[in-house]
Formats: sequence, C-alpha cells, structure tokens
Amino acid sequence: MNPILSFTRTTSTAKIKPLPTGNAENLNTQTVRDELTTDQLQQLVVSSLEDFKATDVQVLDVSGNNPLTERMVIASGNSTRHVKSMAENLIVKAKSEGNPPLGVEGVNEGEWVLVDLNDVIVHMMLPQTRAFYNLEKLWEASAEHRSGASSSV
Repeated sequence: MNPILSFTRTTSTAKIKPLPTGNAENLNTQTVRDELTTDQLQQLVVSSLEDFKATDVQVLDVSGNNPLTERMVIASGNSTRHVKSMAENLIVKAKSEGNPPLGVEGVNEGEWVLVDLNDVIVHMMLPQTRAFYNLEKLWEASAEHRSGASSSV
C-alpha cells in the first residue's frame, strides 16, 4: 500500500482556558504596534545614523518624483566596516519598532548599502562611492526636469 495515499488526517481539540482575573499587569499579553508614519520613520533613520556617527546625512523628499517611496536618506561612512555597522544598527532599530526592512542590499560588501523601509529608502555608502554616483544631484535634476516639463505644458 502506498503510504502517501493512505494518509489520514486526525484532528485534535484544544481546551480553552479562561484568562485569569485580577491585576492586568499579571497578564502576559502582546501588543500590536501601529506602523510608523513617514516622519517617524525618517526620524528613526536619522537618529540611528547619528548614533553610529554617519557623516553628511541628507534627507530628500522624493514623494512627487518617485512612486515607490516618500523619502530618501543618504549618508556616508568612513570605511566598509563603518557602513556595515550603520546598516546593521538601522535594521535592528527598525525591526524593534515594528518596521522590518522590505529589502537590504550590499551589506556583505559594505561599499554601498541600501535599506528599503518602504516609505524611506536609506543609502549608506563610502564617500568615494557617493561622489561617483552623486544621488543628490540625480534627484535634484529629476525634480527640475519634472517641474520644467509640467510648467511648459
């Protein structure tokens, strides 16, 4: 007889115990946290980066230019180890606040680490990498292009 075909499901019943009455502090309950607002998440990111001595922290409001996120935070670290530790600290803090990252890229290399927190995307990179890609200018040019295109229509 084929053991896969002869599988039978058994059900078990669980007894429901009433909650203890009395002092509410004695109850072992877990609270559900509300998601952080974009401003609260931005503050969490900036304070986390400042805690780990990030340099040249800049916040860009890209809500009108980017359908994927509201803000971008760009920061520099002194070495790959520094960039990695900033990213790891940010990930731990975001998780502890109930906002785990949707994705993390580059943490193994440490030259440029991207942490996607949905409403806030964080770029942590070495100064030479940041100067090469110049994301601030890219988003500034994109905003100028979009505002110029909309005013000429």
